[in-house]
Amino acid sequence: MEPLRGDEATVGETSVVTRGCRVESGAPRTVLDTETRPRFAWATDAESVAAAGAAATVTASGPSRFADVQAAARAVFDRCTVPTELPSAARPRLFGGFAFHDGDTESEDSPWDGFPGAAFFLPEVQVTRTDGGTWLTTTGTGPTATADAERRLDEWADRLTDAPDAVPNVPPGVESRERTPSQATWRDQVGAALESVQDGNLQKVVLAQALRVQLRDDLSVPDVLDRLAATYPDCYRFLLSPEDGGTFFGATPERLVSLRGRTVRTEALAGSTGRGDTPAEDEWLAAELLDSEKDTHEHELVADAIREQLEPFASSVRIGDRTVRRLATVQHLRTSITAELRRDEHVLSLVEALHPTPAVGGLPPDEALRTIRETETFDRGWYAAPIGWVDAAGNGTFAVGIRSAVARDRLATLFAGAGIVADSDPDREWDEVQLKYRPMLDELE
Repeated sequence: MEPLRGDEATVGETSVVTRGCRVESGAPRTVLDTETRPRFAWATDAESVAAAGAAATVTASGPSRFADVQAAARAVFDRCTVPTELPSAARPRLFGGFAFHDGDTESEDSPWDGFPGAAFFLPEVQVTRTDGGTWLTTTGTGPTATADAERRLDEWADRLTDAPDAVPNVPPGVESRERTPSQATWRDQVGAALESVQDGNLQKVVLAQALRVQLRDDLSVPDVLDRLAATYPDCYRFLLSPEDGGTFFGATPERLVSLRGRTVRTEALAGSTGRGDTPAEDEWLAAELLDSEKDTHEHELVADAIREQLEPFASSVRIGDRTVRRLATVQHLRTSITAELRRDEHVLSLVEALHPTPAVGGLPPDEALRTIRETETFDRGWYAAPIGWVDAAGNGTFAVGIRSAVARDRLATLFAGAGIVADSDPDREWDEVQLKYRPMLDELE
């Protein structure tokens, strides 16, 4: 095994050295089974990445957190020289995400204790698997950066080779459940939102619920991700364990934005129905969803808003056809959106411009956010917020952290929401939220 080498990058007294090699065996999952924090996992149908340990950490809070992270990310990568032979998929990335609101998410009684307004890390160890193979990337910093990076490379190459296959555990089981809000309170919340829509103050607002579950046994989140991969292979599966606190994880069908060069890809995902028990019923539900005036209106609000948010950056924006996205327990209206940028942009500039989309926030954005803050009686934390990665070129991909939960020890809190528009019915929206809990709940029960 010969590591790919690059020149040592030095800024002042701080050195950042990256080493990498291709490995013939070993799964990214091996990295997640360590006790090292922070940890991050990211998996799509095209690649899977697992990372652990922090060679550099970036945190921020408040309204400027997107710009602050972008500036700090540039500073980190400016002092990190990467071997030119290392393929783009295996090059070091900053992994992390943001809170939904710009306020503080950390408090003693919150499941989000340990999750700041924004947090990213450059991992000490990163394993990337693509169709082209599996790559191990390690990073060292400080006076012994080169030695540390090479030592980690040797150690982890051996660990990946010797690692036994993971033996999946059964779900831990659910001991008890506590819903916030109750169904009666939910009806009142939706009713108040509908009054605001009728008065012309809102076009749409997404109200969320929290489901707190006590588990019978200890939870292995990597096992949950493995099971989600079988059930939701075309979703973005993610896991983030910060330095302290619980673990945020999920399988989201919604991409916020992906940037490569000057090509931007995103989508509108809004309007939902269930899955049928038979293929014929499934097709009937999909056709009903496509014909629904309420769901089509909600979906078009989202698609139009995303187009408008991209136009200041783009030389062209292309809107695809509206289709039905089928998942294991739910179907959504989906429209793909592609844009070409006028000039080079950083992916975090686009993340800031797009978050929150009307699919998880509402319209007008400021009024919707005010309504969410005043209505919801729990902290959204990182739920429905951007989570993903950015590389040295400013490219990256961020998903919307829905179909998600945050867990610590034997306690997990699940989140789901529904878009409220003029024709919304509180009981139908309640049922929609229960459908959206299923991806996480099925892996716990």
